[in-house]
Amino acid sequence: MSPAGWAVLFAALLVATNLLCQAIALVRLRRKDRPTALLAALPPVTIVRPLRGIEAFSRETAISGLELDYPDYVTIFAVADADDPVVPLIEELIGIHGEARARLITGDVAVSANPKLNNCVKGWEAATTEWVILADSNVMMPKDYIQRMLASWRDDTGLVCSTPAGSRPVGFWSELECAFLNTFQARWQYAGEACGFGFAQGKSMLWNKPFLDANGGIAILGEEIAEDAAATKLVRRAGKHVHLVGQPFEQPLGRRSLHDVVQRQFRWARLRRVTFLPFFLPEILSGPLLPVLLLALALPSFGQPAWLAPLLVLLPWYVAELALAYGVGWYSSWRMPLALLIRDIIFPGVWAYAFIAGEVSWRGNSMKIKTDGEDELNAAPAALSHAKLRSDGQS
Repeated sequence: MSPAGWAVLFAALLVATNLLCQAIALVRLRRKDRPTALLAALPPVTIVRPLRGIEAFSRETAISGLELDYPDYVTIFAVADADDPVVPLIEELIGIHGEARARLITGDVAVSANPKLNNCVKGWEAATTEWVILADSNVMMPKDYIQRMLASWRDDTGLVCSTPAGSRPVGFWSELECAFLNTFQARWQYAGEACGFGFAQGKSMLWNKPFLDANGGIAILGEEIAEDAAATKLVRRAGKHVHLVGQPFEQPLGRRSLHDVVQRQFRWARLRRVTFLPFFLPEILSGPLLPVLLLALALPSFGQPAWLAPLLVLLPWYVAELALAYGVGWYSSWRMPLALLIRDIIFPGVWAYAFIAGEVSWRGNSMKIKTDGEDELNAAPAALSHAKLRSDGQS
């Protein structure tokens, strides 16, 4: 076969793989939860929510976790700084819903260089139930939030989690973030889990507390720069699997700037590159750029114009992605096709930058992500000897 023929074959394989993953994700996301013994038991559950500062939807997301249709649960709000501006809001909500439904714990414990994980430690230790959910502050919890988490727990499960589903975009750049979160990242997460490669995501994580405590406790999640990467590796070491909820829970976005979106993608890409390099390397094949380039180079050898390449690749690629968005309720507006295109133009640069960037921005803080062989943090706790992330100005 000629080089042009091999180029066409490889491009066709990449497009076919993408379409297959779109179909797998659509089937997986539309699958209804099956009855399980754990769900039928409705065990007591503790939700630990680390908070820092006031966000656009802070009140709404906090209230959503206090009005769940579940018979026996308590929410522990964990705030590192007692003077944080979010504290009055939480105290107000506790006054409304009662201390039996919600508690506030302040002060963190430096078990890692991950500020969110440090913020969760006291809440984890205060939890007296066998089942504990670690949930980010910006997760919008539906009424059946806990039931949907429990429904995905099976005999071989070590962790149930949910990717964030971007919702309520305001402006084009917010829709661009939805394009990254939903039909790109969530699609590959669900396709991977269906093929036996489940990865944890820290937005919502359902733990069996005795299981995690027996395997090093919450501090062990500080072994990696991101707690979800550490969770994935811990679960796999234990011979268990990470499973995803039937459909991911919403993360309302509001207005975003292009800088916010790109910086967030830089940070996540760098984290994936450091923690799961063998899986990160082929990510460049997950976008349409490479098959478009291959076809553009090969088509003239078959007497066809190069300009046909984008049409032959992007038309089936985006039709399938838009069908997935429609099928699971992620379609945002008429601007979504443009957001998908801009995303796929940006992504190769994000992927490449992850190999050279040592510093990213997180909530206004400059953070240096360390790799093996670089200077580690000077910290007293033993758990910090494994940390590879430095935060300037972040407690």
